[in-house]
Amino acid sequence: MPRGVSDISGLRNIRSMHSTGKRSIPRVESSAYLDLYMLRKEKERLEREDAMLEKRRAGIQKRLEDVKKEMEVLEKASQQGKVGQDRYREVVKEEPQEKKWKKMALSY
Repeated sequence: MPRGVSDISGLRNIRSMHSTGKRSIPRVESSAYLDLYMLRKEKERLEREDAMLEKRRAGIQKRLEDVKKEMEVLEKASQQGKVGQDRYREVVKEEPQEKKWKKMALSY
């Protein structure tokens, strides 16, 4: 399977020429506005990425908790010697859900 740039470890942390502060031309006083704009945009991008990572982390933690609970239920069922779907429902104390049709009146 071909690897992309994002799959190489540490590559995302390489600093670009802009982030190191090196310039081929000496700074001009008017370029400070451009630098402020570029830094503000980078800050906004990083804040958005941080928020996305927090949401992803929260989703992963929730899924891990669900998997842990399900594993505990299955381990409990296997220890009690209950195998099969009906026995699994007894351990979980879960009733089979029936889909009910929603009814509504329509007027023409």
